[in-house]
Order: sequence, then C-alpha cells, then structure tokens
Amino acid sequence: MTEEIPFLSLREVTSKYSSELHEAVARVVDSGWYLQGSEVHAFETEYAAYIGSPCCVSCANGLDALILIFRAYIETGVMKPGDEVIVPANTYIASILSITENGLVPVLVEPRFETLELDDSLLEQHLSERTRAVLLVHLYGRCAYTERIGSFCERNGLKLIEDNAQAHGCRYGKVRTGSIGDAAGHSFYPGKNLGAFGDGGAITCRDPELAAVVRSLANYGSSRKYVFDFCGRNSRLDEIQAAVLRVKLRHLDDDNAYRRSVADCYRENLRNPKVQQPEELPAEENVFHLYPVFCNERDRLQCWLSENGVGTVIHYPIPPHRQKCYRRWNSLSLPVTERIHREELSLPMGPVITKEQVLRVAELVNAFK
Repeated sequence: MTEEIPFLSLREVTSKYSSELHEAVARVVDSGWYLQGSEVHAFETEYAAYIGSPCCVSCANGLDALILIFRAYIETGVMKPGDEVIVPANTYIASILSITENGLVPVLVEPRFETLELDDSLLEQHLSERTRAVLLVHLYGRCAYTERIGSFCERNGLKLIEDNAQAHGCRYGKVRTGSIGDAAGHSFYPGKNLGAFGDGGAITCRDPELAAVVRSLANYGSSRKYVFDFCGRNSRLDEIQAAVLRVKLRHLDDDNAYRRSVADCYRENLRNPKVQQPEELPAEENVFHLYPVFCNERDRLQCWLSENGVGTVIHYPIPPHRQKCYRRWNSLSLPVTERIHREELSLPMGPVITKEQVLRVAELVNAFK
C-alpha cells in the first residue's frame, strides 16, 4: 500500500523554506566560489554561537567529525592507539567506527532500557588504566549527559566527547548538547533536525588548539597552502551545503518546538499496553529527532502500520556488536542493548507531520492486537 503518512517527507521539509533555500543556493552558484568560502565561514560562526561553543570546524559528514576528533587527540599526544574509549553499546555504528578507525578500543557499555541512554552506574566497572575518554551519544534527540558522567570524567582525567548527530538544539538545563563536553561531532545528513541537501558535518570544541589541528586534518593535513603538518584527509563542507544550513539553522528552534508538540500528542494518545514509550527525563529538552516505541512483536506492528499506510523505520535492527564487520564481538552478551534493537520502532516524526496524521498513527497503534 502507498504510504499515506510517510515516516518523513524531505520534500515537504524543504518546501517550508523553499524561497529562502532557493535564494541561498542561487547566491552560491552566482558567486563562483564553491569551497572554503564565506558561506562556510559564516555557518561555522553562527553554529558555534548557537551551540554555545568557542570553536566550530565544518567537515564532510558526521562520521568524519568524530574520526577527526579522535585523530586530533592522537596527534596532540592526548591519546594513542590501543587506548580505550567508553561508548554506549546501543548506537548507530558510526560512533563505534570513529573509535576503531583510529586504532582505539571501544568499551561497550549497556544503556538503561527506560531511558535508552548510557547507564552511568556501570562506568566504574569499565574503567581501566587505558581508559582515555567517554563518547556520549545523544541518541534519538535526547540528552545522554548526567552529572554522574561529568563527575566520572573529571575525577579520572577523561575526555568527554559528544556524538551530537541526532540532537541539534537539545539542552541539558540551559546548556546545549554539543557544548557540554570537551569536543562534539555533529551530522547534517538530510534527515537530521538540522539537515543539509547532502552530507555534512562539524566539530565543536572548547580548545582553539584542538580546533586548529582538526581543521588541518580535514584539509589534507595542511596548515597553509601546500604545507602539510599531518597525514590528513579531504573532509570539507561545501559552500552550497553551508548556505542551506544557515537557512535551516534560523528555523531550528521553531522546528524542534513543533517536534515536541508532536511527541506530546503521541504521549497523550498512545494507550496500547503492548507498546512502551521511553521515560521522560526531567533535565533534558528533547528535540525528538526520532519518536521510538518498543514492542516485543515489533515486526508484526510494523507490518500492521505499513498495511494501513503508515511509514516507520527500525533504528537499528542489528546492534554494532552483532555486525559482521565486528565479528570478534559477536559472542558478547549485551541483553539490554539487544532488547532495544529487537523491539525498537520509530513512528513518523518531524516538522511537517500534521496533528491529524499523528492522531491517525496513534489510533492504528492502539488498534494493534
């Protein structure tokens, strides 16, 4: 059946700001300058101010953002291959790839099922003499930070790095995610709350020296033209993507507020005892990149919704430790993570879904038997 209620319509998202976006793209096309120009510089300045971070360096995508952070810490002597990074086991594989790409060792820690975020009560038992950082993942648009995590990092001299790919605009109290830790990676994949017209990413951090190393690494390792301090890579945001992101950044808080109203509508109207919703966290301002629900008959629920014209997505069907690329971990037992990946289903969510559509989705979920 054709989807009457899509999971997310990027065409409709784009059409909300169509005239502004056309004007921004045309400005770049007419300028004749397509890389490392004024749009990128302006976006970095505006995004740093929005996040509340002293430094912002744009790059090609969210995975590169995280890879570059770890690589910069290695180049500056803070870390070395073989060091360990604590990371939640229930995450998109990019979080893990950024660690292993640098020869570092991921230490997978279970989440709490009720919150879906890293279980901070398990941190001490995973600490070793080789631990150098915690990679905190703000999954689904909710804040994963806790005071206990911050204290753990400070007490043990660890870097706190944020994977903020799904949480643009989220807050912990008055502080935005992406500015809580020492450094953060951001993704601007088109479906994100702040999405480009292609791939894009950024690094925010507190330390100007770290930012300078990241910028050099992302530009072939060059500090100035044809002078190479590091064996770098080509990872740059282009001018068109920067111009698009500048437009969307102006509307991000309004779009996130709308997402929260959609979530409120789901929360008030979903009443099926077979379907569980995550706990609300009092200190966070969730931006609801996704609206995940959990059902031990997840696949049947997804089929039921599809048959009735509702698009859904599973985030994610196979946890990282069960992937073929990490076959050395395939025998690990991580029951909470495995349950999340087995039961999770993301309902339609975004800045363009209507209240009538949300109520229809809720009606169909409630009718599932």
